[in-house]
Amino acid sequence: MTDPTRVLPIVMLVSLPTVMYGGHALLHRVIKGGSSELQVQMFRAGHAHAGVLLILALVYDVYLARTGFSNPVRGLLNGVLGIGVLAQCGGFFIHMAVGEPGKPSIGTTVTRVGAVLLAAAMLALAYGLATA
Repeated sequence: MTDPTRVLPIVMLVSLPTVMYGGHALLHRVIKGGSSELQVQMFRAGHAHAGVLLILALVYDVYLARTGFSNPVRGLLNGVLGIGVLAQCGGFFIHMAVGEPGKPSIGTTVTRVGAVLLAAAMLALAYGLATA
């Protein structure tokens, strides 16, 4: 069985160029104009969260390998973390597309679900490190 702590870093490193492209797209969008303030803010927030959370995922994986969790549990936690990262960042982009200023949207809900998943993954890692 493949060690799950080897899979997540590969996925995250391959994903990093998409975040780099997002920076270019954000700059282009701001320079070109035509976007509402909400759209620019949500694009910026989604892009920033994506970059930071990709780095967090790489660090998470290093520490996850130091726990006593079995491979299936590590795979599950990597999945929870990965889905959390996608939901946290993706919610901002969804809100950018369908949201209105000052009102929650499905994007707000997706971002909150991502936050809960990220928190669960972090608490599980803390438990695994404390009991290793």
